Amino acid sequence: MLASTVQFSNNTHNPDSQQHQPPRNHPEGQTQNAVCHHLNSLDQYEVAAVATSIAQARELLTTQSFDLALVDVYLPDGSGIDLVRELPCDAVVLSAAADQATVRSAMTAGAWTYLIKPFPRSALVDRLTGYLGYRGALDRSDELTQADIDGGLDALRPRAAAPLPASQSVTRDLVLDAVRGTAEPMSAGEVAAAIGISRATAQRYLATLVSKGRLRMQLRYGSTGRPEQEYSLPPGA
Repeated sequence: MLASTVQFSNNTHNPDSQQHQPPRNHPEGQTQNAVCHHLNSLDQYEVAAVATSIAQARELLTTQSFDLALVDVYLPDGSGIDLVRELPCDAVVLSAAADQATVRSAMTAGAWTYLIKPFPRSALVDRLTGYLGYRGALDRSDELTQADIDGGLDALRPRAAAPLPASQSVTRDLVLDAVRGTAEPMSAGEVAAAIGISRATAQRYLATLVSKGRLRMQLRYGSTGRPEQEYSLPPGA
């Protein structure tokens, strides 16, 4: 999967428009260029557009479609949270605003995660990697199993949970070893057949490994039908 992203952020502030400026004691954090650099460093993301106001964002949305939007709360002509409510795609809020009311409003509006500026590159990469796992789990079929849904949500918001039981750790390692042991990317069905587990179980472990950066997911296109997800080791692994 190649995720098309759009960034809506207030890179430079208009001194004549104070209503939607961040408080003076808030760090401005990352600029547009810094966030775009982080995105471009990930093979499976493409920065398709950047807008610096709600008006520009709305104009873009009339002509282009996106998988994911990165939205700042403080935009010169309004609140990014209002824009999130209008978006036809998934959204992440990246903002210096850290007050409870703003964070709750952003999540209620439809953002699936919220990062307070300034944040380390690893924090953004972890969430974007998790998003790929989420999309990978939910996009594989028109009809989803509960395992597909659980795997996607686990990838989207990884839990800081207790270590896996020994039996699950063994299964995870078998899934990883199956992919590691072949020169060609493998589908969930191929992994399942190789180690003797169900396809749904293989899909769940594969989505988790993608969310943790242990594997990468891409699409395999055939001559007919829907593209199939396939998994391989990330570059340099």
